[in-house]
Amino acid sequence: MHPALGILLFLATILAMEGFAYVAHRWVMHGPGWFLHKSHHEPRTGAFELNDLYAVIFAVPSIVLLLGGVQLGWWPGFAWVGAGIAAYGAIYFGFHDVIVHKRLPHRYVARSRYMKRIVQAHRLHHAVESKHGTVSFGFLWAPRAERLKRQLKSRGGLIRVSAEPD
Repeated sequence: MHPALGILLFLATILAMEGFAYVAHRWVMHGPGWFLHKSHHEPRTGAFELNDLYAVIFAVPSIVLLLGGVQLGWWPGFAWVGAGIAAYGAIYFGFHDVIVHKRLPHRYVARSRYMKRIVQAHRLHHAVESKHGTVSFGFLWAPRAERLKRQLKSRGGLIRVSAEPD
């Protein structure tokens, strides 16, 4: 496989993963998978929460595709797709777990419009303490805060808008 096609597959996979993450977050984590995700919407005690099992679950396809594409003689594109899934996971960890939820100590302060928007959208997602009525299910793309606030208000009002998500 030509490296340019591999890189294209890798980048397309990262973009596609945002769509997959939105769907999984909206209709699985805030649906039948709430029993795991609920821990993410409650104050955390300790370094881990039950929701962290989703990282393990979502890593499995990446590992299988990387293994198949590199070692098992499958189509080489599978390795690029697996790498794209892994890269999305790393980006997600950096944005969501480190920057937004501060699960690792840092001094980073969001200053760019994009980063402020992502952080504020996720905080608005956590403004509702149940699986119903939340907004903003994406991780790397989010609607403007004004739109999210209107959606929250139309669903019964804001509960914890200014509170930290942790």
